[in-house]
Amino acid sequence: MESWIELKKSQPKVVQLLQRSLSKNRLAHAYLFEGSKGIGKKRVAIQLAKSFLCKEREGAEPCQVCLDCKRIDHGNHPDVHMIEPDGLSIKKQQVEHLQKEFTYRGVESGKKVYLVSEADKMTASAANSLLKFLEEPSAPTLAILMTERAGNVLPTIQSRSQQLSFSPLSKEIFINRLEKEGNTKALSTLIASLTSSYEEAIALIESDWIAQARSVVIQLNEELYERPHQVFLTIQDKWIPTFKERRELELGLDMILLWLRDLLYTQVGKTDQLVFVDQQTLLEQQALSSSQEKTSQNMSFVLEAKRHLSANVNPQLVMEKLFFSIQEG
Repeated sequence: MESWIELKKSQPKVVQLLQRSLSKNRLAHAYLFEGSKGIGKKRVAIQLAKSFLCKEREGAEPCQVCLDCKRIDHGNHPDVHMIEPDGLSIKKQQVEHLQKEFTYRGVESGKKVYLVSEADKMTASAANSLLKFLEEPSAPTLAILMTERAGNVLPTIQSRSQQLSFSPLSKEIFINRLEKEGNTKALSTLIASLTSSYEEAIALIESDWIAQARSVVIQLNEELYERPHQVFLTIQDKWIPTFKERRELELGLDMILLWLRDLLYTQVGKTDQLVFVDQQTLLEQQALSSSQEKTSQNMSFVLEAKRHLSANVNPQLVMEKLFFSIQEG
């Protein structure tokens, strides 16, 4: 069970608007929640359904203990209906089934709620059928549509819904969430520094690629100071086989940039902001043998390498030129 107060920590603007609307009993009849996967759209939608149906609500906050709240928590409330893609799309038959359900009066409360997940995946006929709901809402009814791509939703549906944009999770919340899912602090911190997309974060973790890539980046940066003659062999033997795809190469250069930023933070005494949190000893050793000016210059070399990569320069040449520039200074 979550409260609006807890949800507000991750989505303050969206939650504040909904709380105000609930307190004044001025909810729109339809909402379009837009934002990347994993940032709380469905959690907010469920909470809004509770507040809409809860008879013991105080202000915006549902009681969490009445029959309505408990049934919504367990996913079996007879007046809350969820539509999700059937295969690759949401089909007209699914919307027609929903229309049939809505011909009956609300079983528990006289109200009805329907939630549409991945609303951008509605077929044209399904979208047009749903549009009739929005044009002629059967009060009291609440529609909540959720999507990662609002631009792909039928414009007439967009215009008849109140669109709320969900912000990417803050880095701190992102890290905490990844840790709660069983990932190490070191890996969670790195991933949250590389992407704000929860979907991409999970894909990176599930592939096991990110842990291997992180090890290669640490090895390269360690060799740069302790075994510089080994760097180009490691690029050939470790970097090239690990960083094959364009997105992997981009993330690899981003990781090198994050390492150098950590080195700069170490040089100025801001070790509480490190991304490579388990490598502080190595970073402190490197900080003693490099100046802030040199570290800043190396960061500019990485940015130049990213530009070369975008211009389709051979990835191995990009890396060799990068580390040659860093070594020569």
